[in-house]
Formats: sequence, C-alpha cells, structure tokens
Amino acid sequence: MAEGDNKSANLLARETALLEEQLQGWGEVILAGDRVVRWEKPWFPGALMGVTTVLFLLIYYLDPSVLTGISCSVMLLCLSDYLVPTLAPRVFGSNKWTTEQQQRFHEICGNLVKTQRRVVGWWKRLCALKEEKPKMYFASVISSLLAVAWIGQQVHNLFLTYLIVSVLLLLPGLNQHGLISKYTSMAKREINKLLKHKEKKNE
Repeated sequence: MAEGDNKSANLLARETALLEEQLQGWGEVILAGDRVVRWEKPWFPGALMGVTTVLFLLIYYLDPSVLTGISCSVMLLCLSDYLVPTLAPRVFGSNKWTTEQQQRFHEICGNLVKTQRRVVGWWKRLCALKEEKPKMYFASVISSLLAVAWIGQQVHNLFLTYLIVSVLLLLPGLNQHGLISKYTSMAKREINKLLKHKEKKNE
C-alpha cells in the first residue's frame, strides 16, 4: 500500500514539474490571475464580474456566427500563446520572481494536475459503468442529457454560458473566503431541522 502511494506521489510530482516547465512563460500571468480569482483585494470580485459582463454584452451586441466565434477564439489563443511569454517578463519583471511566488506557482500546477486526474477518473468510472451496468449507464446519460437539453431550451444560450462562466470564476474566491463551506453547513442544518420536524410529525 505504501509503495503504491509512493509511486502515485512520484508520478504526481513528475506531472506537476512537467506542467510547470510548460507554463513557465505564463507564470506571472497565472499568478496575477490567481490573485484576482482568490479575491486578494475587496474590489476584485466586482472587477471580475464587470469585465465578464462587458465581454458577454459585447458578444451579444456583435452577435457573431458560430464559425466566426470559434475563429476569433482560436485566433486570440494563438496570439496569447505567442505574445504572453514574450511580454510578461517585461510587464511584470522576471527579476521580481520570489520563492513565495514559485511555491504558489507550484501549488497551482499541482492543483491543475489533480483536477485533470479527477476528470480522467470520472471518465474511467463512466466507462466502467457502461461495461458493468449498461442499463443504468443508458438511463443516467439519457436523463442527464434530456435535463441539460430542457435547461438549454428554457434559458438563452449566451446567458446560460454567462452564468456558468461567472460561477466558475467566482468559485475559487468563494472557497478561499470560506463562503461555500459556510452556506453548505447552513443548508445541511436546515435540512436536518426539516427532517427532524417531519419525524416528530410522523410520531
């Protein structure tokens, strides 16, 4: 068991080091983005939502076709991939890279690797469910897709995308400031109260 844990830890360390090497040119930008999404300053959430809202309003106003939207997105990615590693050291100053920043960058890369592993694990479990219990797999997938299709039919696509992006951008800050655990605990307490009240009524 210990040997397996050591192998897993070594593999995680290697994957993290590889990702760090691949994202080294983006280090300053990633750290700046990390500070924003974790709300290191009180005005960061408002600025984050303001920029997101303006971006989606611009998309709504321009109303590009699917092909145009994909082309522009890929073009921006290509430009970012070329310009960011070149301009970031000049803007942020690579000589200011401290041990604390390196440690935080290492933690971010480690979290990204763990997230990738979780996604792969979920996919493998889904494939295993398909092989072991095909009926349950079929029912689960079809019902989930029907629910998503119904939601997509009721809510405008762009607005739904805006809500999803906003939630994803706010999650790290909510988690960092303990708001998720706080409201989750409150919800659990209320549910427990309702269950106890129902049990008393049944008695």
